[in-house]
Amino acid sequence: MQAVVLKGHKSGYELILNPGASFADIKAELSELMKRLHNDESSDRTQKYSFDINTESVLYTAEQKQELENIFADYPRFNIHKIQSSVIDRQEAQEIVDSTTLHVNGDIIRNGQDKLFHGDLLFLGNLHQGGILRATGSIFVMGTVHGTLCAGYENNTRAVLAGNIKKAQQLRIADLVAIVNEDQKIQQMDQTGALFVNDLHALALTKIEELKTIRPKLFVKAGGF
Repeated sequence: MQAVVLKGHKSGYELILNPGASFADIKAELSELMKRLHNDESSDRTQKYSFDINTESVLYTAEQKQELENIFADYPRFNIHKIQSSVIDRQEAQEIVDSTTLHVNGDIIRNGQDKLFHGDLLFLGNLHQGGILRATGSIFVMGTVHGTLCAGYENNTRAVLAGNIKKAQQLRIADLVAIVNEDQKIQQMDQTGALFVNDLHALALTKIEELKTIRPKLFVKAGGF
């Protein structure tokens, strides 16, 4: 059973590591392969070569990746461009699910509390003055809000704030902030509305029904209203 397969592509070279082979066999075979390539007298000794390493269905640990790097360290003309696999770990998978899910929350967030959600959030609870509610995606409010709402945390300018947001202390999207009691436009808005970041990188108000035109992908992801 061959533990390491070398393939050439237009964009460079790929090393495929057999998921059925032991790591010890892979290291031994990779070391031998690198030695043969280094000693190949027909190759251009002035050219440097970069390799993509594909571990297929096996997730290598940081220590294993370092051991592969150590093999290449003996050959200055060769380097690893990237190490990739066809699978992801559980934490990364959970982060992807969280970032693409519309979460529903009905908590009471009191003064001094700061809660963060990954993805979009439908908030049905009560955000007291002095409390902070953050989401990496958009926040849709159907509850009571007197504290600070922060959508697009930390730098997602495609996020929106929508719903019953008029009585909040502050409204934030990414790095932009609106102080509600100092913003006449927000004070004059209907009971419900929407805040988004426009093309000039400024906060702008709109009606909720206009969001489908301004952020059409938001409705595809959330399933519409």
